[in-house]
Amino acid sequence: MPDISYSDPRLAAVYDALNPAGADTAFYLDMAGSEPKFVLDMGCGTGALAVELARRGHKVTGADPAAGMMAVARGRAGADVVDWIESDAASLDVPTRFDLVFMTGHVFQVFLTDEAIAAALRNLRRHLKHNGRIVFETRNPAVRDWEGWTQADTASTVEVAGIGRVAVHYDMTAVDGQLVRYETRFDFGGGDKVVAPGVLRFVERDQLAAMLAQAGFTRVEWYGDWNLSPALPTSPELIVVAG
Repeated sequence: MPDISYSDPRLAAVYDALNPAGADTAFYLDMAGSEPKFVLDMGCGTGALAVELARRGHKVTGADPAAGMMAVARGRAGADVVDWIESDAASLDVPTRFDLVFMTGHVFQVFLTDEAIAAALRNLRRHLKHNGRIVFETRNPAVRDWEGWTQADTASTVEVAGIGRVAVHYDMTAVDGQLVRYETRFDFGGGDKVVAPGVLRFVERDQLAAMLAQAGFTRVEWYGDWNLSPALPTSPELIVVAG
């Protein structure tokens, strides 16, 4: 089940202000290219990337299990040209076969068990065309990004249409093996505060490579950042392009 940050409509509305388009967005748009393709944006969130891909001429399906995120996505300008499906990766079942499956925003890290990862990868591969590719990123665990998830390092204030100013910060609360538990703290002012707990998994590269192979992916490219630099032990990301 999606955590409250994604399922609560008010918190979902804060997402875009916290996560403006950046180098990662440009990477995925470049990966799609200019020739029209069938693209699945799995874990599409508020739909910003899906709508932009559709605007550029691609036939896009946006899927996400979080009702709050999907409500924002369906209300976005240009959303009428995207097929929206409320579904998780393992349960998705559509007749379309895709040239590309994207999982952006570190959504891969919400798969917390080997079984969940295997189910998602197998099902998404089933939805690929011959020579189709899945593209996603996960934070490199060697960098230990979670150690910076403190109020001092993450505090920000954003302006959200229809809501106003919202102060947000993250607190890491526990590390249990590859699982990192954290809280996103929202302050809407006037004593109106919400704490949204979450948990992410930080998978090692060798482990992920084995999981991809077990799911049937035979061609895998690895990048360590959005500039297509190689994946090194010090790289912030493990970016996967697999077919």
